Amino acid sequence: MKLSGRTVLITGASAGIGAACARAFAEEGARLILCARRAGRLEEAAEKLRGAGTDVLLLELDVRDQAAVMERIAGLPAEWREIDVLVNNAGLGRGMDKLWEGSPADWDEMVDTNVKGLLYVTRAVVPGMAERKRGHVINLGSVAGHEVYPGGAVYCATKHAVGAITRGLRMDVLGTGIRVSTVDPGMVETEFSVVRFHGDEARAKNVYRGMTALTADDIAETIVWVATRPPHVCIDEVIIKPTDQASATLVHRTT
Repeated sequence: MKLSGRTVLITGASAGIGAACARAFAEEGARLILCARRAGRLEEAAEKLRGAGTDVLLLELDVRDQAAVMERIAGLPAEWREIDVLVNNAGLGRGMDKLWEGSPADWDEMVDTNVKGLLYVTRAVVPGMAERKRGHVINLGSVAGHEVYPGGAVYCATKHAVGAITRGLRMDVLGTGIRVSTVDPGMVETEFSVVRFHGDEARAKNVYRGMTALTADDIAETIVWVATRPPHVCIDEVIIKPTDQASATLVHRTT
């Protein structure tokens, strides 16, 4: 499917995979609705994209706030309401503690963002797609949605939920022309680990020690590929890992 002139909404667009998706979709000629909590970071990204000729609308939005999500999507200007592609990218991991030693605040943040936030945005956007009989929902999953690893019980549970929601939504929209996909990365070197370890950059850097991780651009390229298949083709699921990673916990390191 050609993306030139199509409207793409990306959550968590201020950094990492979300920001890379914005650049990749812009290169395809798409119009972008960029959503994130950090307005300053969004504006910086938008300036560069606009300078290259991309039509961009910014929404300062916390996907955990159901009322705000519904209000902001419903209140889009008329020329931005026909969303062709929704990229549910907003998400995070918090902590690597054993379950019984974990932080309930961290659990709430992961569940509220990774699961409930994805649901809220999907609920706000998909009715319009169903009415128009076209659209594509692409959810950002993880290898953690296929495996469980020590210290990752709650994060893995949220990504398993993303997988279940994706499969269920695909069934629910059958016959509407809407496509539903998930892209599930392994180790991607972004701010993810810094956020997970509450700003401990040394610990975050060690996650990628001695191996070549995926980049945000690698994932964005894959997401755009999924979005640009012919309308009769739906890529249900893509699992993408670095060559140095065989499973969630089995990683080849040179040092």
